Amino acid sequence: MTQIVKLIPMALLLAVIGACSSVESKSPEHLIGYVERGKASFYAAKFQLRKTASGERFNQLAKTAAHKTLPFGTKVKVTNLANGDSVLVKINDRGPFIKGRIIDLSRSAFTAIADAHVGVVDIKLEVVR
Repeated sequence: MTQIVKLIPMALLLAVIGACSSVESKSPEHLIGYVERGKASFYAAKFQLRKTASGERFNQLAKTAAHKTLPFGTKVKVTNLANGDSVLVKINDRGPFIKGRIIDLSRSAFTAIADAHVGVVDIKLEVVR
């Protein structure tokens, strides 16, 4: 019984995180193929579970990102120009608000293409279906 009681908070946390993706993941047809090059970084840990501009709760484990203008739900392929690694993300927030950066990735998405210790990488982003 004690183990069940200990698991309840974890189950609630997982339910909250699982319910976080309310924005439909669909790229607008007219934007498919749009390409942009610049710098990418990732969100600080302090943003975990805070509301994003789309209303979703931010989850460092999800493959999501912030972009200044792309519509929420847009799917984007982000490629690290130094090593060729890429990741697919969904836009669910606005930003980044640091000059010279074009996208902020969740930590999970960033570490799929680069070591987190690097912090900022040169990337190409492309809107995909």
